[in-house]
Amino acid sequence: MLGVQRTFDDLGAPLHTVPFVVLDLETTGTSPGGDAITEIGAVRYLGGELTGTFHSLIDPGTDIPPLITVLTGITTAMVVGAPRIEEALPSLLEFIGDAVIVGHNVRFDKAFLDAAAARLGYRLANRTADTCALARRLLNDEVGNHRLATLATHLRSPVTPIHRALDDARATAHVFFELLARAGTIGVVYLEDLMRLPTARGAPHYGKLQLTDRLPRKPGVYLFRGATGEVIYVGKAKDLRSRVRTYFYGDSRRKMTQMMRQLATVDHQVCATEIEAAVTEIRLIDRYAPQYNRRSRPARSTHWVRLTDERFPRLSVVRTQQAPALAHLGPFRHKATALAVVHAIWDAIPLRRCVGSGGRGCRFAQLGVAVCPCDGSVDPADYRRLTDAIVTGIDNGPGLLLDPLRNRMESLAAAQRFEEAAEIRDRYRALGRALETRRMWRRLTAAGMMWAEDETGEAVAIDGASLAGAWAGASLPPLLAPAPAMQPPTETPPTPLANEELRLLWKWLDRPGVSVIHSTAPFVPGSPVPVAIRLSTP
Repeated sequence: MLGVQRTFDDLGAPLHTVPFVVLDLETTGTSPGGDAITEIGAVRYLGGELTGTFHSLIDPGTDIPPLITVLTGITTAMVVGAPRIEEALPSLLEFIGDAVIVGHNVRFDKAFLDAAAARLGYRLANRTADTCALARRLLNDEVGNHRLATLATHLRSPVTPIHRALDDARATAHVFFELLARAGTIGVVYLEDLMRLPTARGAPHYGKLQLTDRLPRKPGVYLFRGATGEVIYVGKAKDLRSRVRTYFYGDSRRKMTQMMRQLATVDHQVCATEIEAAVTEIRLIDRYAPQYNRRSRPARSTHWVRLTDERFPRLSVVRTQQAPALAHLGPFRHKATALAVVHAIWDAIPLRRCVGSGGRGCRFAQLGVAVCPCDGSVDPADYRRLTDAIVTGIDNGPGLLLDPLRNRMESLAAAQRFEEAAEIRDRYRALGRALETRRMWRRLTAAGMMWAEDETGEAVAIDGASLAGAWAGASLPPLLAPAPAMQPPTETPPTPLANEELRLLWKWLDRPGVSVIHSTAPFVPGSPVPVAIRLSTP
C-alpha cells in the first residue's frame, strides 16, 4: 500500500473554505471490476472560483465496445497512445488532493477510481457529494427527473453534457454550485450540513438552521426557547454547533417534531469542560423544568427512608430528613423506590414492622419475619443489636444488608421461583444505590473544598459535593464565588438535584488518571457498593 489519499476533515468548515473537485469518468462499461476508464475530466474549485482543470483520455487496454462509442464518441483509435490508468492516476490524485469529490451519481465514478486505486496500492478517503442526491432534496418538485442533462437545462448551465468527461464535469460543477445556492437559503453553510442534507429524513424544520449560526464548536449547554422566550429544552454537548445542528436534519419522533415546531431561538453557554457542561445542564433543567426534558426535572415529591431514634427503632418513609433519627437514606424521587429500600432492609434484618404497641405480637412476628416488641417480650438490648447492625450496614458495612438479599435471591432462583427472586434483585439494587449515594455524599462533603485534575489537564473545584469551578489545559483556575454560609451537614443529598450532581462528580473523580491536588480534609474514595447483580436462570 503506497498510502491513503488525504481528505478534508473539518466538517465544521464554512463551504466557501472547502476545496471541491467535480469529476466525471467515461468507461467501457458499468462494472468497476471488469471494465475500464477511458476518459477523466475534473475541475477544481475553492470559494466558487475555478482553480484547476484536469483532462485525459485513458487507454483501457482493450477495444471500446461499439455501444460505448455511440454514446460517448470515443473510439479505440482515439485512445491509442493515451496514458494507461497507472500512469494517469497518480497525477489525478495529486490534482484532487484533500478536496471533496463531487459527481453526478458520484458512487459510479468513485467506484471506478477506488478499483483502479486499489490495484495500484492507493486508497481514496475523500468525502463525496452527489448532485443527483442533492437535486432530489432541493428540486424534487421542479423537474421531471434528475438526469444531468435535465438539471443542466433547468439550471441554465452554459455547458451541455454530451457524455464526454470534461464537458460533463463542467456541467456538473454548474449544477452543483446552483444547488449550493439553493441549500444556502435553508441554512446549509457548513460542510457538515452538505454531507447530511441528502439523507435528512424529511427535515421539516431545516429552514431554522440559521438559528445555530453563532454556536461555537466548544463544550457547553444549549437552551431551546419558544416564541415567548420560555425554555422548552436544555441539553449538553461536546461540540455545541455540531450537536444542535443535528436536530434540524429530520427526526421522525413526535416529541422532536413538536419541539422543533415550537422552537424560536437557541441560547447557549460555553463551558470549560464536559463535566461542567453536564452539571450546568442538570442545574438548568431543575431551574426551568423545560417541557421536553424528561430526565433531571424537578421532583414533584421527595422521600427518604428514616430509621427512627426511639426505644424500639423502626423504618419509615418521610418527606424530609427529620431529627432525631439513627440514619437516613435517600433522596428518592418516587415513594415506590423508598418502599423498596425499606423492604430490602426488612428482608435482611428482622426489624419491627408494626407502629403501635397493641399488647400482643403482630402478624409479622407470628410469621417469623420480624421481631415484635408489642407484647413486651423483647429485651431492648437485644433489639438494639438489630438496629446497630442496620446502622453499621448503612455507614460502612453494606455487606451486612446486601449479602442476605443476595443469598435469598440465589436460593429463590435455584428453586425456580424466578418472580420472587426478581423482586429481591430489584430491592437489592435500590438499597445498593441508596447506600452508595450516602457513602459518596458523606465522603465528598467531609473533604470540604477540593481540587482535582485528570491526565489531560481538565480540573474541577468541588465544595461540599457541589461543583464550584472547572477549567482545562493551561488555563488559569477561575475565580471561585465565595462559599455560602455553612449549613449543618446532612447524611444524604438534600435534593434529587444534589444527588444527580453528586453522581456526576463522583463518576468524574473515579476515572483512571484523576488526582486530588488539594482538599481541606482527607478525601477517601473507598470501594464501590456492589449495586449490580444478575439473576441467573437455567
